Amino acid sequence: MSAGHQQASDFHVYDTTMRDGAQQEGLNLSVQDKLHIARHLDDLGVGYIEGGWPGSNPKDTEFFALAAKELELKNATLAAFGATRRAGVEASQDPLLQALRESGASVVTVVAKSHDRHVTEALRTTLEENLAMVRDTVTYLREGGQRVFVDMEHFFDGYRANRDYALEVVRAAGEAGAEVAVLCDTNGGMLPHWVSEIVADVATTGVRLGIHAHNDTGCAVANSMAAVQAGATHLQGCINGYGERTGNADLVTCVANLELKLGMTVLPEGSLAESTRISHAISEITNYPPHARQPYTGVSSFAHKAGLHASAIRVDPDLYQHIDPALVGNDMRLLVSEMAGRATIELKGKELGYDLAGDPERLGRVTDRVKAMERAGYTFEAADASFELLLAEEMDGVRPSFFDVESWRVQAESRRGDAAVAEATVKLVAGGVRLAVIGEGNGPVNALDHALRQAIEQVYPDVARFHLTDYRVRILDQGHGTDAITRTLIETTDGKDVWVTVGVGANIIEASWEALVDALTYGLRLHGVRPRIND
Repeated sequence: MSAGHQQASDFHVYDTTMRDGAQQEGLNLSVQDKLHIARHLDDLGVGYIEGGWPGSNPKDTEFFALAAKELELKNATLAAFGATRRAGVEASQDPLLQALRESGASVVTVVAKSHDRHVTEALRTTLEENLAMVRDTVTYLREGGQRVFVDMEHFFDGYRANRDYALEVVRAAGEAGAEVAVLCDTNGGMLPHWVSEIVADVATTGVRLGIHAHNDTGCAVANSMAAVQAGATHLQGCINGYGERTGNADLVTCVANLELKLGMTVLPEGSLAESTRISHAISEITNYPPHARQPYTGVSSFAHKAGLHASAIRVDPDLYQHIDPALVGNDMRLLVSEMAGRATIELKGKELGYDLAGDPERLGRVTDRVKAMERAGYTFEAADASFELLLAEEMDGVRPSFFDVESWRVQAESRRGDAAVAEATVKLVAGGVRLAVIGEGNGPVNALDHALRQAIEQVYPDVARFHLTDYRVRILDQGHGTDAITRTLIETTDGKDVWVTVGVGANIIEASWEALVDALTYGLRLHGVRPRIND
């Protein structure tokens, strides 16, 4: 475990994903998960990574033990989290403080009470004893050679209830040798102008200040920005805004705002361009799908749908984008829909490698076809892969195809006391070979998927790498009841790329089959496989 290097500036970027972020409902990290996340955060260039609370649970204790052997951090310093000594106990006799010393972490962040009522009602001790707990804890850890940051729990609420005492806690931490007093909006109830006023006042203590904001008012990022502008030089947050209740300040959004909007240098040069990749990689580890509309890193962050936008973007992309997406490692996307005009189709075609600008007749034909299909229930804004197959068909005169389906059939059976099972039969020709395969699944669509893949894999082994990752169904024309039109969207990945296809039909099976065929066709085309039906 490296001690890490000083950040690109004297500003602290401090990540607490693996401790505070892990308190999010449904988010459970193994020790190996935490090691992987730490490496990604180090690649992002954060200055400090809070690894957890050693001594409070076996998992965090094991993490710090393994980190000392396995983590080689280039940019970050690993921090351990803990609390001030217990009331009435000497710091040297507190087992949790002993665990912090033994963690191997060169930085320790301890949480302290700064709200008078929390001291008297939650800790059940006196205000003076709480001050002594802060002083003794910081002094003890400093004497052991560790740097100390102090999280002032419930600080903003405490300041509003008893300003003098809240400031006294900050002074006590600073006088004992704490490097930073981190002002925490633990309940997440603050608004930016309140934060600005309070941080500016607390700055008169002369203690270095940090901000730790929760998002219960939807203002975590805004509150963090307000604190920095008022004098805070240490910012805490979580990747993707993870955290209990409504989450913590999204660390990537915060650092992108600081660098791109305020002109501050808070990460090593070039690191911000890795933020989209790292945000999504950590989403895979946590098993929480990336939020499409997440600022800066979401797949929809730079997506444009209306034809008016596309016309302007054709002239100058900056007209409808607040930054160049490449600065955060993202891409501009043009969404093809019934709202799209010719400019959208032209630009989308260019994005996919087709030049439609010099062929107005074909451009008009593609635009009209998209609008007609959307009226019939298709949606291409959410299914780029199906649109690319449509566009290739219009440009090349034939739809890309790697197999010719003769027929498919599916049936489901349920017996009393047993779960329903389905069986599908698919007959097709691929690479000059006629194949008939039976697949089983826990439902008709699952059975069809298995049968189709088993058949095609015999000719195109690449298909074994494709996995369905999401499946969505929407009933259109709901007034028709069970006779309504159905639309399905299928998301597929090969472990590297992700693509979405759409199918529409008179029933869920027919719609799903169309989307499944498109998914495998697009995947094979993406892998550079040459169609072999007519070999």
